Amino acid sequence: MKKQPPRQQRRSPFEWGVRLGLAGIVGWIGYLSVMQSVALVLPDARTEEAYALAPNNGRIAGRLSLRLSGPEASEADRTRAVAIARKALQYDPTAVEAVATLAADAFMRGDQAEGERLLAYSQTLSRRDLRTQLMAIELAVARDDIPGALRHYDIALRTKKNAPELLFPVLTSALTDPVIRMELVKILGAQPNWGTRFINHTARSDADPAASAAFFHSLQATRVPVPNAASVTLINRLLAARLFDDAWTYYAATRPGSDRRQSRDPAFRSAVEARSAFDWTAANSIGVSTAILPDATNGLFDFTVSMGNGGTLLQQLQMLPPGDYVLEGHSVGIKQPVRSRPYWTLRCQTGGEIGRVELPNSSQAGGRFQGTIRVPANCPVQMLALVARSSGDIDGVSGQINRILIRPVHAPARTAS
Repeated sequence: MKKQPPRQQRRSPFEWGVRLGLAGIVGWIGYLSVMQSVALVLPDARTEEAYALAPNNGRIAGRLSLRLSGPEASEADRTRAVAIARKALQYDPTAVEAVATLAADAFMRGDQAEGERLLAYSQTLSRRDLRTQLMAIELAVARDDIPGALRHYDIALRTKKNAPELLFPVLTSALTDPVIRMELVKILGAQPNWGTRFINHTARSDADPAASAAFFHSLQATRVPVPNAASVTLINRLLAARLFDDAWTYYAATRPGSDRRQSRDPAFRSAVEARSAFDWTAANSIGVSTAILPDATNGLFDFTVSMGNGGTLLQQLQMLPPGDYVLEGHSVGIKQPVRSRPYWTLRCQTGGEIGRVELPNSSQAGGRFQGTIRVPANCPVQMLALVARSSGDIDGVSGQINRILIRPVHAPARTAS
């Protein structure tokens, strides 16, 4: 006789209710988890949506309080921001943005003690909150604590990617203050991750170029590296501002051995990539091809000018004192009639040629050339340039200069480049 299979035990309505209730709870927890995850990944521009999805998340509420209490916030927005910040801290006491919102509100209400207490708590929670660091900077400035203010600048710039665009302009404008420059040099001496970027920003900023030059001098004196490109940019800014003496002083500091009484790099040995107006700079244009080819022993300047073209080929800014000078050098490959040969010219920065030396063909005197020029007292800044005349020769004009120097008549050439 076969055994009958046991009949499945029937569940009571109560048990089914319990099971359905548990399933509902699990589903609701899952829904909340998904909403929290979605809310956390929404960008800052959609903070309101994130808060609507997860109003009990302290971090999200803190983000919203930060957004609502911005510099352009209305009184209603600030009131709401404070309420949301308080609520955020009930859910998450470590919501640093909410703490910062309450600290800012306390300072705005004139409650200095409460503001400082909250600011200290915010600093304890995190060094990465930009608003906390900005408030700490303001507090230090109000106390005339320059080292303290710059310390918080350093923290903000080390920890927030968007801090430089906000803080760099403020720092560069403050470089006119010698005390700030000195403290900033100390910080950059530790080589923070933002240091080189700030130096490059300073070189091209609209800040006072003389103050920037003093800052760069101090950096170099303490062996903080200044990129050559930044130095060149600053020198050219000083020249554009007609601060010629400041420009020369800084250039001479970056190019040891430079002598104001003569041109520099006579044999084209300098291999610097970024060149200031005090260095040899080659000019290229339609129909004109030039190149400085540096070499540690003897470099050269090469040029080719097509038929019917001409203009400046090579130039270097000078600040020669008044007096008589010799311009001398050596060429290779120049073979032109007199009317088509290039020439050297020295012009006053204010305009007007004060001297010219014609280039002979390279077959003459072994390629050597020489001439004399007088610099008048009313011409403190000059431009020395090699100029090509337009040629009717189908091959145009080409050649090389492997030595060029202007020096005082009664002084031997210095060997420094």
